[in-house]
Amino acid sequence: MIDSLTIERIKEAADIVDVVSEFVSLKKVGVNYRGLCPFHNDHTPSFYVSPSRRTCHCFVCGEGGDSVGFIMRHEQLDYPEALRWLARRYGIEIKERELSDEQKREQSEREALYIVNQWAADYFANILKNDIDGRAIGMQYFRQRGIRDDIIEKFKLGFCLSDRSAMSAEAIRKGYKEEYLIKTGLCYKKDGGGGLIDRFAGRVMFPWLGVSGKVVAFGGRVLDARTKGVAQKYVNSPDSDIYHKDHELYGIFQAKKAIAKENLVYMVEGYTDVISMHQCGIENVVANSGTALSEHQIHILHRFTPNIVLLYDGDAAGIKAALRGTDMLLKEGMNVKVMLLPDGDDPDSFARKHTAEEFRTYIEEHQTDFIAFKTRVLLDGVSDPHKRAEAITSIIKSVSVIGDPIIRAAYIQDCSARLGFTEQTLTAKLNEEIRTATQEQQREEQRRERREAMASQPPQGSGAPELPPIILPDGEVVAPESNSQPTTALPTSTPSQYATQPTRPTARKKTTVADLIIRIVIEHGEEVIFDNVEREDGKSISLNIAQYIKYDMGQDGLSFSEPLYNRILDIAVEQSKEKDFKAGRYFTMHPDYEMSSLAIDLTNDVAMISDSMRPNPSTDELREQVNHLLLDYRNEYINQQMTGLAARMRAANGDAEKIKQIMAEMREVQQVRRAIAKRIGGSISPLR
Repeated sequence: MIDSLTIERIKEAADIVDVVSEFVSLKKVGVNYRGLCPFHNDHTPSFYVSPSRRTCHCFVCGEGGDSVGFIMRHEQLDYPEALRWLARRYGIEIKERELSDEQKREQSEREALYIVNQWAADYFANILKNDIDGRAIGMQYFRQRGIRDDIIEKFKLGFCLSDRSAMSAEAIRKGYKEEYLIKTGLCYKKDGGGGLIDRFAGRVMFPWLGVSGKVVAFGGRVLDARTKGVAQKYVNSPDSDIYHKDHELYGIFQAKKAIAKENLVYMVEGYTDVISMHQCGIENVVANSGTALSEHQIHILHRFTPNIVLLYDGDAAGIKAALRGTDMLLKEGMNVKVMLLPDGDDPDSFARKHTAEEFRTYIEEHQTDFIAFKTRVLLDGVSDPHKRAEAITSIIKSVSVIGDPIIRAAYIQDCSARLGFTEQTLTAKLNEEIRTATQEQQREEQRRERREAMASQPPQGSGAPELPPIILPDGEVVAPESNSQPTTALPTSTPSQYATQPTRPTARKKTTVADLIIRIVIEHGEEVIFDNVEREDGKSISLNIAQYIKYDMGQDGLSFSEPLYNRILDIAVEQSKEKDFKAGRYFTMHPDYEMSSLAIDLTNDVAMISDSMRPNPSTDELREQVNHLLLDYRNEYINQQMTGLAARMRAANGDAEKIKQIMAEMREVQQVRRAIAKRIGGSISPLR
C-alpha cells in the first residue's frame, strides 16, 4: 500500500510533458503541447498536453488523464504499478512492504512474463561478460564485428550457452516457473515430452526492448562458424501476451529521443544494421527485422516523426523490401524517402567503414523520393506498352493512398514530367484509383455492419411483447419502455485506495446532468455565488457553488446515484473551510485515482484551450448556470419517477386499487414536473 502523502509527492514531481515525451513527440502550441495520440491510429496531431493542469487529452478518442493515468493506459499497468513506475523515474522512495520473489511471480501473468524476460536478458549479458564460453565464443563474435563495450551495454547484448538446458535449469533453480519460460518462448518442449529445451542455445542474443524499455522478446543469431548450411541464421521469440512481432521495432527504445530530435527515422532490416549505425554515431535508426511493415509499427514511428528514409541493401531483396513498405507508409501520412546502398554493402558494413558525418552526407546525396525510386525500379529498360501501363498504374496507385490532396497534386505533376503523360490523364487515373478504393472501403464497412447486426439480433421468438401506451388522467400519453425498471441509487461507500481501479481508463458514457453538476463543482466549486444573502431569520450567509448545490439538493432529500459524485460534493463542501481551497487543482491532483481521473475526464475539453480562449463566466452567469442545472436534475429525477410509475402500472395487471393509487402518485409527480418546467422556462429565484 502506498500512502497518500507519497502519492502526492509522486504526482507533484511527475512533469506531464516529460512523461508523455518519453512516448510521443510533442510540439509547443501556445501554452500547451501537441502530438499524435498514442492510443489510436492518429494521422493529424490530436493529443494535447497541458503543463499548467498536468494533464493530457485526445480530442478524437477521448483518452488522457494525468501522468499516472497516462502511464497506466500506455504501459498497461494498474494504479500502484504506474505510481511505482513514476517513482523510479523521479527518484522518489516508496516506503511499503517489499514483495518477495515468490509474490512477484504470483502477480499478473503479463507482469510475470516481463520479469522472466528481464531476468533472461540479465542472465545472457552476465554469461557474455563473465562465463568462460561467453567470453571465448560470444564476446569474440562481437569483437570480430568491431562492436564496442559501450554499445554491447547499450543494447544489452548477451550469449546463450550451447548446453540446451543450461539457461532453463538456472531459471528453475532461481524459482522461475516453467510455464512462463515456455510462454515467453525462451524454452520449449518436444512433442513427445521431456524436459525444457533452451530455444537460443549457442547463439548470441539481441534483446528486443519496447518503447518503455521493457524486454519484450529476443533474437538469437547462430555463430559464423555454424552458419554453413543453416537455413535460418536468426531465431526470434514466438508471439506471446507481451510480444507481437508486427507491433515492435528493434532499437525503438534506444532511438526514440534521437528520432524526435532529428525529426527523422532511418528504417533498416537487421539487428547489426541498427547497432553499427549507433556505433557510427547515427542513433535515429530502427529495424523491422525483415518482416513487412505493419500499421502498428508505422503508428509507433509517426508518434515521433513523419519523416522516414528506407535504408536497404542495393540487391534484389533490398529493392523488394523498399517497394513493399512504401504504400502503407504513404497511407499513414509519412514522408517517404528511399536509399539503396552500393552493391556489396548493407547498413552494417557501410557504417563500419564511414563516420556518422560521411554516412549522413551520403544519404543526403543519394536518397530519392518514392516516385523517383519506383519509377526507376519499375520502368528502367521496360519497353513493352502493357508492362509500362502496369508499372504506371502501380505508381499512380501509390500516389492515390496519400491523404493530403495538395501533396497528391504535387506528385502528379512530378509523375507527368517523369513519365511523359499529361496531368489530366494521370489525374483521371488517380481519381479512378481513389474511387475504387473508396467503394471497396464502403463495401467492407457494409459487410461489417451486416455482420454486427446479425450478431446482435436476438433469437426468433425471444423478443418482449409491445406494450400499449399509458394515458394519464390529464390526457398526457406516457410511452412505455419494454424493459424499463425504476432507477435505483447505488449505496454510498468509501472505496479503499486501490478499489475498482481499472487497468486502463475507459471511454465515458453519454454526459448526464449529474456529470455537468459535478463538473461545475470541480471547475468552480470554491467560487462564491451568493454573498451576504439575508435569510428568513434575518441572518446573512455567503455560499460558494459546492455549498449551494449541497444545500439546494438537501432541501428535497436528493443525492446522486453515483457514490463518487456524492463523495466529491461532500469533500468540496468540507474543503471550503480552507482558505486556499481551489477545487480544480484539489480534485485533479487528488491521491485517490478514481477521483482524480474523473475530475480530469470531466474537465479536459476546456482545460486544453488557451487561457485567452477559455470561457470565464461571471458570478451572475455561474449562479444562473447552477440553478438551471439543479432544475434540470430535478426534471430528470421526475422523469425517472414517471418511468418507474409506468412500469408499476403495467405490473398492476388490472388491479383497480393499485391502479388508482399509482394514478394518484402520477398526478402528484406531474404537478411537480409542471412546476419545474415553468421555473426552467422563467426567471429563477435563488434561495427559497
